[in-house]
Amino acid sequence: MGATINDVAKIAGVSASTVSRVLSDNPRISEETKQRVRKAVDELNYYPHAIARSLANSSTKTIGLILNTEADSLIRNPFFVQALTGVSLYAQENGYNVMFAFNKHEEEDLNIAMRYVSSRSVDGIILFTSRTNDKCINFLKKKKFPFSIIGRPDETKGVLWVDNDNFQATYQVTDFLISKGHSSIAFIGGPLGLNVSRDRLEGFKRAMSIHGVSPDKSILFDSGEFSDDFGYDCAMKIISAWEAGQNKPTAVVTCDDMQALGVLKAMQEKNIGDMAVTGFNNTPLGLFQSPKLTSVDVNADKLGFYAAKVLLDFIEAKESAPTHYIVPTNLVERESAV
Repeated sequence: MGATINDVAKIAGVSASTVSRVLSDNPRISEETKQRVRKAVDELNYYPHAIARSLANSSTKTIGLILNTEADSLIRNPFFVQALTGVSLYAQENGYNVMFAFNKHEEEDLNIAMRYVSSRSVDGIILFTSRTNDKCINFLKKKKFPFSIIGRPDETKGVLWVDNDNFQATYQVTDFLISKGHSSIAFIGGPLGLNVSRDRLEGFKRAMSIHGVSPDKSILFDSGEFSDDFGYDCAMKIISAWEAGQNKPTAVVTCDDMQALGVLKAMQEKNIGDMAVTGFNNTPLGLFQSPKLTSVDVNADKLGFYAAKVLLDFIEAKESAPTHYIVPTNLVERESAV
């Protein structure tokens, strides 16, 4: 016989009603109590009875998505919409529904994953980011719960994942700028805890090194946010340093179109038109800029599509199905880097 809610309550030292509130993520329960209850749930491998019966008899025909972003970025950054579209297309074609949750912090990502697993409300999970020593990945592997990742994980063995070759893509765009005569190139990166950020930074550094150019650390922003605000702030620092007598870079490589849009905004405010700017993701917003944005197309819809495919192939136990896909990128040249 499986564990009961009373068993969980006894181990956690709380009432059964408190356990129920923790499982429903009641905000009035303290974080310390939640952690104690979740530890007991984990030790006993406890599932609410109704969900357990559903699990034994049938699947939910639902996959859960965890997006590491805030509501504002989810609305403003088209990458998420494009990737969500790809996931939904494949899921619907195969008779699955999609539910998603979003937030900005790793601990909350983990809490969402724990809720998905403990409630058995989904058959599998798609993570929209991959971090160094990722807590969600470690938790889901330990639970042996089906999941896939958009992003290269630290350990690829036994993990379903989809990504671009971010190292090569950033190498390509940096090489492109150098071939046009740029040598003083600024770099604006994403959160260093994300593998995609590290891969893009290393691609930039390698291209500079191959051409015998040493990156200027004063214009290398290697840890930031995929936002227009961060791009704007970095550009303003570059411009302020130039106005104070330092050399001005002739080009800026960013790791996200939103960052690039922030750079272009700062340039327009300061009436600067002689710095080349490149972005990443090739979002439609780049077409409406002046100048139109040169960007790396990561084919976000395909990233989502194949993340759903590898996961559902695994859930449906399809033989010889791939465990990962590398989605090609291409550099789209427009006015901002001509």
